[in-house]
Amino acid sequence: MPNLKDILYKVSIESVSGSTDIKINDILFDSRNVKKGSLFIAVKGTQVDGHSFINEAIEKGAVAIVMENGTIRYPSSNIKHSVFIQVKDSREALAVIASNFYDNPSEKIKLVGVTGTNGKTTTVTLLHQLFRKLGYNTGLISTIQNKINEDIVTAPNTEYPVPSTQSECSGDPPEYSGGHPLTLTTPDPVSINQLLAKMNKAGCTHCFMEVSSHGIEQKRIAGLHFSAAIFTNITHEHLDYHSSFDEYISTKKHFFDTLSSSAFALVNHDDKRWHVMLQNTKAAKYSYALRSVADFKAKLVSNTLEGLELEIDGKQVWFKLIGTFNAYNLLAAYSTAVLLDEVTQPRYASLQGRHSGSEKENKEKILTILSDLTSVNGRFEVVSVASPQAPGLTAIVDYAHTPDALKNVLSTINELKNGNAQLITVVGCGGNRDTSKRPMMAGIACRFSDKVIFTSDNPRNEAPEKIIEDMQKGVKTADHKKTLTIIERKEAIKTACSMANPDDIIIIAGKGHETYQEIKGIRKPFDDKKVLIETLKLLQ
Repeated sequence: MPNLKDILYKVSIESVSGSTDIKINDILFDSRNVKKGSLFIAVKGTQVDGHSFINEAIEKGAVAIVMENGTIRYPSSNIKHSVFIQVKDSREALAVIASNFYDNPSEKIKLVGVTGTNGKTTTVTLLHQLFRKLGYNTGLISTIQNKINEDIVTAPNTEYPVPSTQSECSGDPPEYSGGHPLTLTTPDPVSINQLLAKMNKAGCTHCFMEVSSHGIEQKRIAGLHFSAAIFTNITHEHLDYHSSFDEYISTKKHFFDTLSSSAFALVNHDDKRWHVMLQNTKAAKYSYALRSVADFKAKLVSNTLEGLELEIDGKQVWFKLIGTFNAYNLLAAYSTAVLLDEVTQPRYASLQGRHSGSEKENKEKILTILSDLTSVNGRFEVVSVASPQAPGLTAIVDYAHTPDALKNVLSTINELKNGNAQLITVVGCGGNRDTSKRPMMAGIACRFSDKVIFTSDNPRNEAPEKIIEDMQKGVKTADHKKTLTIIERKEAIKTACSMANPDDIIIIAGKGHETYQEIKGIRKPFDDKKVLIETLKLLQ
């Protein structure tokens, strides 16, 4: 068991009451799980203040409390048994303490963070698969799953009770506050460090991790040592949480500002805000691009529904992934691998000859492996079910839940479909989230589709009818004739399939890998891919 004074290293402390020379069994920000010997960290949430649970934590046996103020009234019978540490920012303290408690596991691994509005999940998954095939022990922390090598692991803190109203897996804000750790793109600091410690134990040399704007702003990554940071792009998203788009950009930028001089920063040079990310970073600076001059450049040679061909470093390679947006993801993964190879070569050169051979051979090996990788679950995933009624029908499931992501996938499909094919889009918007993107997404769906079915996504505590009413404000008068409204998502998918002719393309957008639908605070089983497959089989 670590000593309290040791795990407070680098924490910005304002005052201490009691001796810090005590042993700590565990660190918790959920008072319900406190037991004898715990350190309880009170965090202010957006709806509940964790400081309200300090008395409960003390009564359950917490031997130390970290808090942001000293105004709480404590039980006189128990106060002598607890130590009180007042800090400037308990969110940041939680992250630093968690890192210290688990012996700073991020310093013993090449931790690579990927941030941006779109492409995070695909990029980290490609990198994880690539480095596994290169022979490394590798970790993954992503929206879809966490992995240590090939083993899927849950974030340790999911053992806590999770309320049915938890945010979806898209980086939405958690409530640490006394609290309810939720399922997040970027897990809470305790879970991150527990996962990294397990990766250390398993001998992992690399970990690829999604870094959300919420994770940055809420200090979940404070105390972590990143070897690299990748910026994919930034578009309209999460304005229900961030006060403005400028704040959203600034939050992403902060991730790069905190990198050390030993790290490298890799940015998408085709995104007009690439330079903002690099303005104040101490890290080595690199870029990748399809359309502009960059350190890593690719040329799109061919783009079809079967895959795409890219020219990278003078070599033409065919990839199984589809769409220009995936060309960026592949290039980001390739660039990162090349840079990591240069960084790690001296350290790992003796391990099974992994890095033996010329630089050219290493690059060709990276491209060869990437060319064989398939799409990530729920990310532009083509669902194949042979149907005599619609023999050439293509059905796609995609996570696109932002205006830019939806525009990317729909415009890609339009580039790839033949002249007679119709594009039928099934789309909705989440409830209790940024309402300003609803009309934007509806307008984009109508602009790029031949037929559009508006349906429910995760309505949460909003009426689906109200959400769709907001969406329809973005539909032009001339486009109303191409739209339908079907509230029940399953019926919407069935209708899209029944409307389709041979060679048409159906896309079910918004939920991707998710296997639930959140309605009135309850998560009900629902899988777009499963419903789509069942429906297409009935057409046989």
